[in-house]
Amino acid sequence: MTYKTNQMPAPTDSMSEIYDAIIAGGGHNGLVCAAYLARAGLRVKVLERRSIVGGAAVTEEFHPGFRNSVCSYTVSLLNPKVIADLDLHRHGLKIVERPALNFLPLSDGDYLLTGHGRTRTEIAKFSARDAERYDDYWMHLERIADTLRGLLLKPPPNVTSGFNLTTLREIASTASLARHLGRLGLDGQQDLVDLFTLSAADFLNRWFESEPVKALLGFDSIVGTYASPFDPGTAYVLLHHAFGEVNGKKGVWGHALGGMGAISNAIAESAKVHGVDIETSAEITEILIENDCATGVALRDGRVVRGRAVAANMTLKHLYSDLVATDALPPAFSARMECFRYGSGTFRMNVALSQLPDFQCLPGTVAGDHHGAGIIIAPSLAYMDRAYRDAREHGWSRAPVIEMLIPSTIDPSLAPPGAHVASLFCQHVAPTLPDDRSWDEARDEVADLMIATVDRYAPGFADSVVGRQVLSPLDLEREFGLTGGDIFHGQLSLNQLFSARPALGFAAYRGPIKGLYHCGSGAHPGGGVTGAPGHNAARAILRDLRPFSLLF
Repeated sequence: MTYKTNQMPAPTDSMSEIYDAIIAGGGHNGLVCAAYLARAGLRVKVLERRSIVGGAAVTEEFHPGFRNSVCSYTVSLLNPKVIADLDLHRHGLKIVERPALNFLPLSDGDYLLTGHGRTRTEIAKFSARDAERYDDYWMHLERIADTLRGLLLKPPPNVTSGFNLTTLREIASTASLARHLGRLGLDGQQDLVDLFTLSAADFLNRWFESEPVKALLGFDSIVGTYASPFDPGTAYVLLHHAFGEVNGKKGVWGHALGGMGAISNAIAESAKVHGVDIETSAEITEILIENDCATGVALRDGRVVRGRAVAANMTLKHLYSDLVATDALPPAFSARMECFRYGSGTFRMNVALSQLPDFQCLPGTVAGDHHGAGIIIAPSLAYMDRAYRDAREHGWSRAPVIEMLIPSTIDPSLAPPGAHVASLFCQHVAPTLPDDRSWDEARDEVADLMIATVDRYAPGFADSVVGRQVLSPLDLEREFGLTGGDIFHGQLSLNQLFSARPALGFAAYRGPIKGLYHCGSGAHPGGGVTGAPGHNAARAILRDLRPFSLLF
């Protein structure tokens, strides 16, 4: 049986060539998947809707003379195995550390600046007790994170029905997982359960007493998450952001010289070396399904591209609502996809600056370490909680949470001499505004608010803005395909993680249709510029197409 969506007239084949694998979407995970498959000898085609590859990990000029990482904006989670296997440094990737980790300006003239041997001294300004406990806290978190790092490049145990060889394989996988987690001991396993279920506030309150300290550490718990740090499950989001490293240093964040697009470009170059055919401005309108198997894709221009496997690097909402015929899917799986939750509460801005911000608590427009840090405007967990609740009621927080990065302090190529670019990662905003109001109507009003919020901590900041790019949740969906503006391709909640991402029985990167695979962040281990879903999906595809070949 051949299934058809209702989007387009029946396409006609214009290519006799059949690829081993088609990658639907040229974001960084799709490129990673393609590169690994090509290294294994498969013939691979990547099709990307936009005019450039990279998805949300791109560098573009947003104001004359000013370039920036327009969507994703900082590096830590990119898996070191992916970097090494694909030889990304040889293909131009260079990642440098921030001069400081994070900077928390406070309205009373004080501040907290962490990283590079200064964290305990800075924390001691607010609490000697917290300074003494910080190293134990980090070792505690790192122990759990280190255990879970070993699971990032492996498929989770997949829930199966019946009893067959697949069931036996999954039983073995579950046993292996139990042995892996068993190394934590009983206390460590309890800590793991707590991190998956507690709120970030509950977890941090166990360790610290100072509100600025808890705010600086707790910001990671709401990054890309439309939630309060007092909501259960946000402790895991905090943990998720502890998985990273830069140049072998764990827990460090950095910048890719040339912006995040340098990561995608390096992966694309690695893929091309191994023969991957990459085509941009190629919008897919349908996943072709014949005899209950995915056999290729139809393009907006009427062409058909055939493949033995199709790997989807897009949100699963877009895949299963727009590109796959509903009657081709099991009803229970369709229902699950309808309920899969999206929405980061994210409002993204890039601004061109005539000068660096002059913070009241740390004055000066000459580049200092704090200018190269993650600058967090959110003085307490209670502030973050109010921001979330205000957004739920009003549509956006009138006292928003903002992380600002100024990558031009490290990479002058992004701006003209003497000028700078800044990324503003703003929360909280509602993915869909109340009262049927459109984000197209509210966009500039909210952008003005975000700039005014920074200006309260660094007077003159608003006057220094000479250009800006504004991306509401709706813009993020339209431009980058992020459903609901969700940077993680689906919330990192307990029911959407590990074996339940995207659904029980479908955690092994294989969809319910034979030959259709998930290689984007809607699969384990979730969002961030990691490359892990692409790596893991490539292993699944290779196992199916060439079952006796060696896996990487």
